[in-house]
Formats: sequence, structure tokens, C-alpha cells
Amino acid sequence: MTLPKTPSFRLDGKRALVAGASSGIGLACAVALGEAGAEVTLAARRVDSLNALVDKMKAAGMSASALPLDVSNVAATQAAVASNGPFDILVNSAGLARHSPAADTTEADFDVAADLNVKGAYFLTQAVAKGLLAAGKPGSLINISSQMAHVGGIDRAVYCATKHAVEGFTKSMAIEWGKAGIRINTICPTFILTDLTRPTFEDPEKRAWIEDKIKLGRAGEVEDIMGAVVFLASQASAMVTGTSLLVDGGWTAE
Repeated sequence: MTLPKTPSFRLDGKRALVAGASSGIGLACAVALGEAGAEVTLAARRVDSLNALVDKMKAAGMSASALPLDVSNVAATQAAVASNGPFDILVNSAGLARHSPAADTTEADFDVAADLNVKGAYFLTQAVAKGLLAAGKPGSLINISSQMAHVGGIDRAVYCATKHAVEGFTKSMAIEWGKAGIRINTICPTFILTDLTRPTFEDPEKRAWIEDKIKLGRAGEVEDIMGAVVFLASQASAMVTGTSLLVDGGWTAE
């Protein structure tokens, strides 16, 4: 009897593009892919932060480079991906939130959230896929979505709408590109403690509400996302496409 062999989680020889890599979840994903052996291109608007992260990753023995990029600028994004690709792996962590009661939503808030979270994510994903299709290469495309792509939330109608949309185009793209060996999935985190979310966690009432909803009883850390992104990027998830990996501590279990 021949024993089965666990597929590799290593990413040696793979080129990865991480958008929104200058902080938070995106930064953690870039480091995780670099640790797994990928050559990582870090993209974001904040050039100084990108360069500092690249220096730290290189000092730790990883392969990294910076690519200044505003994902909401579709034409510039398409050009940058075309000239720097093809990329075997995409992690899109660029996104924002505009929280308010649904009755108070402004058109400006709706537009800025939709432009980045939906339109930007869609055309970034499309651009990386086009490079893979032209090169005849397989790949793994990952959008950082949210647990709010699967449930509703008070003051989060716009944010929920954008993340539900990401789940929708992910499924359709997975159907279209599966035969080409291109997999596309989402990671759906719960509330993750980052510099951007710190004000929320510093409010005792809000933190208590979050920790009560998360069945594991604690807020998420960026490290909780790192294993998930390596799994979806690697051959360990070779049969996984068109779906979402919920890293939500059980929030959506009820």
C-alpha cells in the first residue's frame, strides 16, 4: 500500500501580488506568502510604508518588492498588472468601510466604498486572471472579504452590500476560469485588531459586543489570517474554488 502524501503548502517559485499590503491584514498576508517562499510584490498607495515593509521582509530573508498602486484607479491598475505580471497568486486586501445607519447613507459614501471594494476588486482580479490566461498558467486569486458578506450588521448596509457583491463575482469567475486551472476564493475575517480598527476595540461597550458575538471569545489577530492565505494560495487547496473561508471565530454559526 502506498500512503498518500500531503500536498505542499510551500510557494517556492511563485509570484504573488498583494494589494493593500502596507498595513493590517494585507501586510500579514504579504509576510505569510513570503515566509512560504513566494516572490511577493507589495502594492498600496502609501509608498513609504511599502518600502519600509519591503526592507524588513528582505532582512528576514524573503523576496519582496514594492509597487505603488491605487486599486480604485482601474486603468492604472490594469497597466501595472500587465507590465509587472503574470502573477501566480493574488491577494486583494485593499478596502474601506463607511459605517452609518442605512437611512443616513450618502451617495458619496456609497460610491467611495463601492468603487474600491467592488469595482476595484473586480478589475484587479480580472487583470491578474487575464495575465494568467494569456500565459496559459494556473493560479490562485484571493479576495479579502468579510464575515459581513454572509450576514447583516447594524450601521453596515453599504459595507455588507459591497462584500456580498465580492462573493457573487468570486463564484462566477470561479466557474468561468476553473477549466484554465485558475482558482478564486475569498477569506472572510471577523473583527481583526489592526491600527484601523483600534478605535472600535478601545470602546469597552463595542469590544464587549464583538467578543460576545465571536464564539471563541476573543477578537481576531492578523496572525489568524496568515495560515488561511497560505492554504488558499498553495497546492494544499487545489480542489478549493468559488467559495469563502470564514475566519470568524464562529460569528456566523448562528
